[in-house]
Amino acid sequence: MADIETIAASVASLKENFEQHRYICSDEIATAVFLAYQLRKPVLIEGPPGVGKTELAKTAAEMFSLPLVRLQCYEGLDESKAIYEWKYGKQLLYTQVLKEALDEVLQGAKGFTQSVSKLHEFGDIFFSNEFLEPRPLLKALREEDGCVLLIDEIDKADHEFESLLLEILSDYQVSIPEIGTIKAVAEPPIVFLTSNNTREISDALKRRCLHLYIPFPDVEVESKIIGARVPEVPPELQRQLVEFIHELRNLDLKKLPAISETIDWARTLVLLHAESLEPKLVKDTLNVILKFQEDIDNVHSEVNALAAKVTK
Repeated sequence: MADIETIAASVASLKENFEQHRYICSDEIATAVFLAYQLRKPVLIEGPPGVGKTELAKTAAEMFSLPLVRLQCYEGLDESKAIYEWKYGKQLLYTQVLKEALDEVLQGAKGFTQSVSKLHEFGDIFFSNEFLEPRPLLKALREEDGCVLLIDEIDKADHEFESLLLEILSDYQVSIPEIGTIKAVAEPPIVFLTSNNTREISDALKRRCLHLYIPFPDVEVESKIIGARVPEVPPELQRQLVEFIHELRNLDLKKLPAISETIDWARTLVLLHAESLEPKLVKDTLNVILKFQEDIDNVHSEVNALAAKVTK
């Protein structure tokens, strides 16, 4: 297997390796990953849901043979869930042991000052690496051979959480008051952040990242994606279903079909032994590509015309 240096030696090499791992990417995507590796810069990937942002990070981890460390963002996420927290149960247990062995601990201490000094020595132990519970961000820094760190849907987290990320994204380190600064062990992680653009990301975070926008693909690229992910789809059916999806994306829908849903629909049609987009078959399987009943109802009356358009 080729090593990371060989795979990431050029944009062309990366693009070829992505395709070998069934991820069809543009030159812009391959260039962003190339720069992320060579410059050791995080990549902020923005775009509509379902265009392959998360899949890019997962495929990169597979391609580079690196572990994937994933942090799923949500409202209220804080450092205790993202970076670290203390093993309170273990601290409590050790505190109980210390109480039971108090006479032994204080043996030789003369007076209150010396006794307090000895107890402080044990207090420091309770806030050491032994009692530290690493969460995804700290785990990523501790991976000796590097990893791919995916911070997924950063736009779902609070603005305050972005501030916690700045030190990691710029210096690949975290500061823990009781211990000090913990830096990446050897190789810094390759970092991907994704956003569905539900809110504005702060300028401070954007300055620390390369920017990549992934739109919905054109018909040609999406056909290649289906060919890579569901190769058993007959060529004519592949053409029809991709063109049908693109017709749907031109409609006023609450949620446009994502690439992942195009793939699911292709697999569904294969399972049903479809050879062509028959209107009844399309109506029976609309729930695979449309996720709101309102959208399904609106498209239902358009199916005959759309199917006729892509099958002519």
